Amino acid sequence: MAVDYEIYGDDMQFVRFLLRNNESLIAEAGALLFMDGTVKMDTIFGDGSAQSSGSSLMGKLMGAGKRVLTGESLFMTLFTQTGNSEGEVAFGAPYPGKIIPVDLSKYNGKIICQKDSFLCAEKGTAVGIAFQKKIGVGFFGGEGFIMQKLEGNGLAFCHAGGTIYERELAPGETLKVDTGCLVALTQEVNYDIEFVGNIKTAVFGGEGLFFATLKGPGKVWLQSLPFSRLADRIITSSKYTGGSSKGEGSVLGTLGNLFED
Repeated sequence: MAVDYEIYGDDMQFVRFLLRNNESLIAEAGALLFMDGTVKMDTIFGDGSAQSSGSSLMGKLMGAGKRVLTGESLFMTLFTQTGNSEGEVAFGAPYPGKIIPVDLSKYNGKIICQKDSFLCAEKGTAVGIAFQKKIGVGFFGGEGFIMQKLEGNGLAFCHAGGTIYERELAPGETLKVDTGCLVALTQEVNYDIEFVGNIKTAVFGGEGLFFATLKGPGKVWLQSLPFSRLADRIITSSKYTGGSSKGEGSVLGTLGNLFED
């Protein structure tokens, strides 16, 4: 039976779960918003799945080591409802965007997603790594050589920036995407990169040197505001405003700063 959940909010979302007795969730460290007193919280190596836990310490270390390669912590947090009634637990998004619920059973038990996008999932979901086998994709694809791989038969929740666009690609259908806007894709999608076309477009077009090319069949999830783009805009704005928010960088605001105490 799938876990009960509800997503709240618009730009700064959180997801709330109703856990029945002995139901468990895994989540990224620091994602917790609130939980009932009947929910028990434990810190575990890896993701707690059969793949990472194993029967030995080496199996647990290997599962945790995979998370380090994707830039995540060695540990994850396990939340289990211990009471006979339902218990609430909620997890918040780390920055403005949307939470994406994915039923892994609908996608042959596996999807590939960008690093840092995983938020939480039903216990039993394996959070691993997916290596990019093509050199060009690894260097210029925007996600490096290593992406996250989510495997299992339950619900997993990812987070991405801005608005989310889901696209089902027909066999042979190709979609060109800014390299930072790809959030996740099913395992059947062929992921490659392509030069934008000519030197003038590459230098002056403002869209980077490469597109990500996604070829169907399969499903892809795209984000309108990658965190890297948001961070760049904040840094650029700070340079023009001198770190001050007064006047939002206007001439009047700059003159006003001259009269500050």
